[in-house]
Amino acid sequence: MSKSSDISEEDSELFRRAVGDITPIKNSTVLSNKARPAAHPKHSLADDAAVMQELIDGDYDPATLETGDELFFLRPGIQKQTMRKLRKGVFPIEDELDLHGLTVDLARAALSDFLKYCQSRGKRCVRVIHGKGLGSKNKKPVIKNKLNHWLQQRDDVLAYCSARQVDGGTGAIYLLLKKDT
Repeated sequence: MSKSSDISEEDSELFRRAVGDITPIKNSTVLSNKARPAAHPKHSLADDAAVMQELIDGDYDPATLETGDELFFLRPGIQKQTMRKLRKGVFPIEDELDLHGLTVDLARAALSDFLKYCQSRGKRCVRVIHGKGLGSKNKKPVIKNKLNHWLQQRDDVLAYCSARQVDGGTGAIYLLLKKDT
């Protein structure tokens, strides 16, 4: 350490008297500036993976779906990573269809027309808002349950899942469509 020329001899002497006799500490340990690795939440990740696997492998009966249940479908042969991206909202939403307030027949026709339109325009990821059924007679999701069945019958549908809360939660789905060939 070099002595600074800005400190006068008088100030330096005053400092030495105030501090008194000192003995340097001998330290044999060297402190490392290396950052410690981030904590790895092994159990949380394992739990999340188990839930995701259950969602992917699980069978869903449309008749048993309730208002708060998530919709989830992955066509065989489609990578699980694709579903993860869809669930996270990674794919940009290119269009949307709102089926609120429609009868079952009107909703089915609107869905069919919408999907034909999307295919003709090369749209791959869309959002379909089906609602939660709160306005139906029994407060049960009629369109939601029908939509789940209809979409699984279509060859142009690769995958779908309930949307993130910001995009409608269990009242809407993200839908991934096959490229038009």
